[in-house]
Formats: sequence, structure tokens, C-alpha cells
Amino acid sequence: MAKNTLILGLQWGDEGKGKIVDNLSETIDIVCRFQGGHNAGHTIKVEGQKTVLHLIPSGILHENAKCLIGNGVVLALDALDKEITNLKERNIRFKNRFYVSSACALILPSHISIDKVRDKKESIGTTGRGIGPAYEDKIGRRAIRFGDLGDEDNLKEKVISLVGYHNRLLQDLYKHEPHDVNEIFEYILNYKHLYDEFCVDSQERMYEWIKDDNSILFEGAQGTLLDIDHGTYPYVTSSSTTAGGVSTGLGIGPKFIDRIIGISKAYTTRVGEGPFLTELFDKDGELLAKKGNEFGATTGRPRRCGWLDLVALKKAVFTNSVTDLCITKLDVLDEMKKIRVCVEYKNNTPIYKDFEGWLCTTEGITEYSELPEKAKKYIEFIEDFTESPASIISTGPSRDQTISR
Repeated sequence: MAKNTLILGLQWGDEGKGKIVDNLSETIDIVCRFQGGHNAGHTIKVEGQKTVLHLIPSGILHENAKCLIGNGVVLALDALDKEITNLKERNIRFKNRFYVSSACALILPSHISIDKVRDKKESIGTTGRGIGPAYEDKIGRRAIRFGDLGDEDNLKEKVISLVGYHNRLLQDLYKHEPHDVNEIFEYILNYKHLYDEFCVDSQERMYEWIKDDNSILFEGAQGTLLDIDHGTYPYVTSSSTTAGGVSTGLGIGPKFIDRIIGISKAYTTRVGEGPFLTELFDKDGELLAKKGNEFGATTGRPRRCGWLDLVALKKAVFTNSVTDLCITKLDVLDEMKKIRVCVEYKNNTPIYKDFEGWLCTTEGITEYSELPEKAKKYIEFIEDFTESPASIISTGPSRDQTISR
């Protein structure tokens, strides 16, 4: 395995990044999140026990790995505290192995109110967790950062200014109840212990780790088609989910990324509003949803399901300079008599190539040679179309249900 590896999603998120990060973290020194917030939901299943992580890097389940939340992440203090508490109850150690950038912009209760009331009018289909409004304040140079908890007087001034701005929006534009400035200030101070324990200069820490020749895994959240610039705008998230987000979200240059693994399901899913050309509304879509357990790890919302869109996938491979594909949930297709992939668009309509289904189980297979020939044919067509090798294939939700080539 290359020394420093980026793992990111090539679709609309929910591709199975958490499992793959967990799988590779066994031999990695450092795992870093570089964008998004607790709208992410990375699911890991180990020995029958399921863990869903929203903020903390998936490498936390490996004792050898140190974990960092980078400056590109927007931080909900209550969500982070809850996640840490839950993991500590399972005897997961955090001391001297978990760090949070001082430059992370904070998500406040007023951000959540703005997000929810706005989505009722605009119907973008957000998670309603304040992610977008928090990024807006970051870009608008109004944000309160994690490092601001170190100076209470300065913090109070910033809270008065920012919450005052939020209240004007809520009252004047959305006719919504305002937030109490003192309550939000106290809310932030309730999590001062997180600052005391975990706050670091993340770029300085990254420099030290790279200088000491550590192996680093960069963990993306959401997926390429939700990227603020390269996704299905305006039905996107508010951060850079593509490979370029690593540099801005951690403060490192691209030359420190040796390998880029792009993850795609063997079919396509999407949560929320927005275009989805290969979406299914028939029994095949129902089968994908049922067998794939397609419900959002963060919101619980049912995912929309459809055939694999190779046109979009090839573009995502190019956008991210992907060196390796990882195809997940191959086993979900086991009962399909016919499997389709989109190879072209005509007048905004998908043109499909059809494959015969293999109609036998692939669940738990760990050797490529043991896959049915029809499954191999399907995978090899994806490789040829996207011009990228599938070096990892997931055949089930558990850590060990993986083929490495």
C-alpha cells in the first residue's frame, strides 16, 4: 500500500467509505477527516457490532491509529462530545491519539435553525444540521472557531456579533423566533473540556507527521457528486468533497498524496432532492433498497436507488485523479436477473448496456478468482469504461468481507 492514501466517494455519498477506511487503517499511522460535518455517516461492522461515526475518523477503532479532524470540517460540539462518550464507553482510547484543528468553524444552534427554516422554503433536502449556514459564515469571515474557546472574553464578543446576525436573519427574513445570545455562549462553554483535551494547530501537526515519515490516510465524507463546485448544483453539500479538498481542509500540498481510492457502489443511490437519471421506481429499485438496506446512516431517510451511472462515474474518476476503484455492495446484485449500467446520455435520458445477472451468492467472498464469471465480466466492464482498476471489492458489510487485488 502506498504511504499516504486518500479515500473518497465517487457518487452522492453513502458508498461505504467507513468500512474501507477501517479496513485499511490496520496498517496506517494517521487517519484524517478534511471536510464536511456530522452530516456524514460512516458505518463500520466488526464481529457483528455496528458503529456509525459522524465526525470522528473511522480509524479510531484501531488502537494503532491516531486521528485528526482537520480545519475543513465544521464542528458541532454536542455531536462530537456524544460520539466521544459513546466510544469511551466501549473502551476506545482517545488520549494522545485524537486531535481537532483549532481552525474548525463551529456549528451553533442558530445555524441549525437557519438551515431548517430555509430548507422548508428551498427544498434542497439538507440534513438540517446547520452545515451549510456554518460554511457560509466561514466564507463570510464571521465564523467562531474551535480555537476561540481559549479566550472567553473574545469568544463572548464573537457570539454576540454572530448570533445577533443570525437573529436578524431569522426574525426579519424567516419570521422565526430569535436565539438567546447568553444561552448559546453557555452552550459553547459547556464543551470547553473538548478544547482543553483535543485542540491543536492541525497544519503544524500534519507537518510533524509527514516529516516523521508516518503513513497517512485521508478520509472523505459525502461524495463527488455532492461537491459544491463539481456536483449536481444546487443539490449539493457545502464543502469540497473532491481530492482538492484535502489540501484546503488539512493545509497540505497534493504531492503528499500517493494513492487515491475512489469508492462506488455496484449500483447508485442518493438521499434527498436533486437529479438522478438512472433512478428506478420499479421492483428492481425496491430489491436494491431492501437487500442493500438503503437508509441514511445520519438521517435514517430512505435512499433513492438506481442503476450504476458509468458516465458520471468516469467523470468523478477524472475529477479526483483516481488511481484505484473500490466497488462496494456487489453482493446486493446477487438476485438480479438483469443488471444495467448507463453508458451514455441522449436528450437527458440514460442509454443502458445490459448484463446477465449471476444469480448466486457473492457475499463474503474474499478472493477475486472465486467470483462468478458474470460478476467478473461486470467488474471488468466498469474498469474498462472508467479506465481505472478495481483493486478493492466489498462483498458484505463486515470488515473481513473484502477482496483485495
